[in-house]
Order: sequence, then structure tokens, then C-alpha cells
Amino acid sequence: MATYNLCVRVIEVIGNCPVFQKDDTFVIAAGFILEFTQASAICLHSLASLLPYYVALSHGIHPVSIGLNKKDENKAYVQCLDPCKFTGGGTVVFEVEVLR
Repeated sequence: MATYNLCVRVIEVIGNCPVFQKDDTFVIAAGFILEFTQASAICLHSLASLLPYYVALSHGIHPVSIGLNKKDENKAYVQCLDPCKFTGGGTVVFEVEVLR
């Protein structure tokens, strides 16, 4: 079974995230290797939001089939677990592109 890299990009920050800014990116390579690209740090809240999906996505499961996109494209959408409305932090929305 092929393994695909995932490019994770911040597309929106709601509130005040102390870690990410819009357009920050990082890569999950070979299904398990975290590579820094344009992000200087990674927030554990963000990783928690990706954990249920990164294995399936990196093994070619289509984002639509697991409810992470309503369009027929190789991009999934998730958001971090910080409910900024209640914490004063920042909720970050990620676009996860499957690099085939």
C-alpha cells in the first residue's frame, strides 16, 4: 500500500493562537514523520485534532469518505481543539493536502 505525504496548512486563525499564524505549514511524511516547513513550532492541540485522521489520509483514504471535505478533492479540513470563545486562545483551521 502506498503512503502519501500530508501538507498541513493553517488557513484560518480564530482568536489569538500563540503558536500558529495563517499560512504556516508542516508536513507529515511517510505516514508518521513530522517535518517543519514554515511553522517554527507545533501545538499539541493541533496534533490531537489530526491524530484520528492522519493514518487514513496518508494511506489514500479519500477525505470525502471520512467526512473531512464535501468536495471531490484531495484536501481535508480539521480544526484544533481549543474552544477560543471560552479560553481566550485561538482556534486554528487546517487544510490537509494529500500529496500524491
